[in-house]
Amino acid sequence: MSTNLQLALPGLVVEREVEWVFSEDAAEEIMVESFVHTTVMRDLVAQMLRENAKTDAPLFVDATLGGGGHTEALLESSDAVRVIGFDRDPAAREAAAARLARFGDRLRIVAAPFSRLPEELAALGVAHVDGLCADLGVSSPQLDDAGRGMSFRREGPIDMRMDPTSGETALELIDRLSDEELADVIFRLGDERRSRRIARSLKRALQENDLHTTLDLRRAIVRAVGPVRVGGVDPATRTFQALRIKVNAELEELETLLAVARDVLAPGAPCAIISFHSLEDRLVKQAFRVREQWNVVTKKPLGPSPEEEEANPRARSAKLRVATLPMAADVDDGDAAPESEEP
Repeated sequence: MSTNLQLALPGLVVEREVEWVFSEDAAEEIMVESFVHTTVMRDLVAQMLRENAKTDAPLFVDATLGGGGHTEALLESSDAVRVIGFDRDPAAREAAAARLARFGDRLRIVAAPFSRLPEELAALGVAHVDGLCADLGVSSPQLDDAGRGMSFRREGPIDMRMDPTSGETALELIDRLSDEELADVIFRLGDERRSRRIARSLKRALQENDLHTTLDLRRAIVRAVGPVRVGGVDPATRTFQALRIKVNAELEELETLLAVARDVLAPGAPCAIISFHSLEDRLVKQAFRVREQWNVVTKKPLGPSPEEEEANPRARSAKLRVATLPMAADVDDGDAAPESEEP
């Protein structure tokens, strides 16, 4: 077992006590017990799916099984409910399997990203499901595990993959992309105006063999843009987000999910999606707005209660949108729904 070392966040300018974080061994094994995730809008998602399902014995898909919170709420709602849970993270699948073992064969766990819904459901002999939910983005265990390298608050490898067994790491991505390509990724996916300066600094650090851990990555960003101002957002936040989204093809996965959901849902079945940043929410909003493809249930996105936000600060940016697949009689040859005043 590795020894934890305390490291102050480099470049952090504060008027209060310096924040300390733990540096963990990057090779530390991910244990099932460590995958503890506070599910956002757990009961509300289950309620929206149950209320809008067209059958009393529904088969649901949880496209982002994670720690199993939404699936647990669905299975607890009725003994007639069954769920197929998808997740590409082996630690999440193992933790969910342990947490939900009491439900027996009412739960089936699939090791796959949600972009493979049609193929995986077909392999199970399932033509259509009665509802679908997805909780997008990264989970708290993934953020908090130093070995994943998704956060600059813990020192670990520059990895950022949701499935640590396959695909390109963030460090490999930085190495592969040109300065211009890397800057475009940081600007487009992180909304970072200083993307070109940051990209040059990252490539320079790589060339100088000074880019090995997440704290090295943050230092290179700080060198390009300066330290955080008092009360401001850490300068590494947007770049870390952009690299993580790119590594995991999160927007491409979401676009695929929104397209294939119409093929796997039964007529009238609900689709509930929680997003955490504007890029995701914009895609969901635009897809649900097409009237001949979806009937919108939530005219404006739903958010967590004040009590939930207080208990789980990471839930504050969550937006839940729900729509149902039209019944055959609902399909109209008219135009898309008009623009909304919603945020």
